[in-house]
Amino acid sequence: MSRHIQITFDAHDPRALSSFWRDALGYVHPGPPGVDVPEGADPLAAWDDFLARIGVPEDQRNTRSAIEDPDGHGPRVFFQQVPEDKVAKNRVHLDVRAAPGLQGGERMAALEAECDRLVSLGATRVRRFEPTPPLSAGLIVMTDPEGNEFCLD
Repeated sequence: MSRHIQITFDAHDPRALSSFWRDALGYVHPGPPGVDVPEGADPLAAWDDFLARIGVPEDQRNTRSAIEDPDGHGPRVFFQQVPEDKVAKNRVHLDVRAAPGLQGGERMAALEAECDRLVSLGATRVRRFEPTPPLSAGLIVMTDPEGNEFCLD
């Protein structure tokens, strides 16, 4: 029997980091429990209202955030606030499949376009690895706004 997983990020700013990954992955912020967020409304604003209504102090309202696949297929991604800085290379990282089915120059052009989009959202480009068939189709290493490494492949 397979298991469903949730990916958890430690973060200084869970709301900002979840917003980056929401846009990077095409995910959505879910609404608060028991709250129907109307189409086009901001779920983060709904969370602010919900947390205020249940008495969560303002300085504790950015301690957690989450994003979900709107199609329900991908894992939920959870962001939790931690006080410590990231001090070393992460031991687990995400590979974002940005060019499925493409090969060679067409694939690398698609990866470059996605790299440019993610840089505009706050990511940092680290290094490009050229295709080396048959073992690698090429990839671009990046970091998110808090320095977590991931790959476009």
